[in-house]
Amino acid sequence: MWACAYKNETNMEIDMIKSKVDVETFKKMEQLFRNYFENKRFKKIDKNIQHQIFRPLELSTFRKEMHKIFSSDNNFSMMEKRLDLILDKIQY
Repeated sequence: MWACAYKNETNMEIDMIKSKVDVETFKKMEQLFRNYFENKRFKKIDKNIQHQIFRPLELSTFRKEMHKIFSSDNNFSMMEKRLDLILDKIQY
């Protein structure tokens, strides 16, 4: 399960992510990201967001959703802070 592959994510965070996507998408993303180190995960996220054409409101909504996930366990980890900075750069 995701929690085993990513020791930094709590069950609360995993549950919130699962509530946002269907089971197949979750499993696909879990398989994909399980094999990546942190830096490659960030690059993959950045590349995919850059590849899509998002309107500012969509990016803002996405960032708010990420904040909900990050704060769901009341612990804003270093990795989450780093991803938040990346999302901030992408948005602006």
